Amino acid sequence: MKIELLKLAHARSGDKGDTANVGVIALRDEFYPLLVREVTTERVKAHFGAMVKGAVERFELPNLKALNFLLHESLGGGGTLSLMTDAQGKTFSTALLRMHIEIADDEAKNLGLI
Repeated sequence: MKIELLKLAHARSGDKGDTANVGVIALRDEFYPLLVREVTTERVKAHFGAMVKGAVERFELPNLKALNFLLHESLGGGGTLSLMTDAQGKTFSTALLRMHIEIADDEAKNLGLI
C-alpha cells in the first residue's frame, strides 16, 4: 500500500544560502526503521524533481528517531540572490511530508496504520 509520509513523521525545515535543510522526525519510535529504509536520498531527490538541482545528503539521527536532509542548490541561489518569490527553505518540510512510500499491507497492519 502507499502511505503519505505525513502519517509517519513530522518535519521542520530551514535554509542556509542555496541549501534547504529538512528534518524528518518519526511520530512513533517504531516508525523510524521504516523512515530509514524508505526515505532515501534518491527518493527525496525524485520527489522534489527539478526544484533540487544539486545533491541530496542524508544524515541519520537514531537517538532522535530522525533523518536530516540537505537539499543543495534548491533555493535559486538563496534569499539574497534569487528572483524566486520565496527563496527560503521553510516550506520544504510540508512538501516532503506529501511524499508517498510503499509498504506491505501486513507491515502497515503491524504498525497500526490500517
